[in-house]
Amino acid sequence: MAAISREEVAHLARLARLAVTEEELDTFSVQLDVILQSVARIGEVAATDIPPTSHSVPLTNVLREDQPRPGLQRDAVLAGAPDAEDGRFRVPRILDEEA
Repeated sequence: MAAISREEVAHLARLARLAVTEEELDTFSVQLDVILQSVARIGEVAATDIPPTSHSVPLTNVLREDQPRPGLQRDAVLAGAPDAEDGRFRVPRILDEEA
């Protein structure tokens, strides 16, 4: 017996706002049935004593320690800017609104 009927596929198609033909309903019901059976088979194999994993091999991140160090000086940064005003970058206005 099929796990999903033609009527259920039609209902799902309506919910998803998909226009499907009568032939597509038959095709999709068979395809979805195969998918549901495959998922059920995986559920049968899964053992409760095996912890779930996200990767087949253990992953470790290689990160350096955070160490504070001095940043750039404002005057040095603004010296390379095309235009600066009041200690900030000056850029062309992109909105017609007043700030």
